[in-house]
Amino acid sequence: MMVTLESLITEVAEWIEKNIHKPLTIDDVAAHAGYSKWHLQRVFFKVKHVGLGTWIRNRKLAHAAHDLIHSQDNVIDICFRYGYDSQQSFSRTFSKRYHVPPFKFRKLNTPAAFCTAECHQQH
Repeated sequence: MMVTLESLITEVAEWIEKNIHKPLTIDDVAAHAGYSKWHLQRVFFKVKHVGLGTWIRNRKLAHAAHDLIHSQDNVIDICFRYGYDSQQSFSRTFSKRYHVPPFKFRKLNTPAAFCTAECHQQH
């Protein structure tokens, strides 16, 4: 049975989503997929038009943003949940993606507004 590039990347993306709370590396994802990390990164970029590492980071940030809006969990707990070593590195990375720090993001966003914007970016 021949695996299409799209189905391979769909399976990889689903696996990443199921393991989003784990400290995922490109090596981990490649080992799961059964391909070299170099090949997997090339194929992933061809299908998703974004690098694998960037996609993983963006998905972790999207989940963190969701948690900021839909839970009362502390920012530090959310930060560690998605594999960041410190609140400073999480805040810096989050601010680059969403243009505001996590605390401000939580204050500015409602669940409905977030889902409209972020849900469309996932695919």
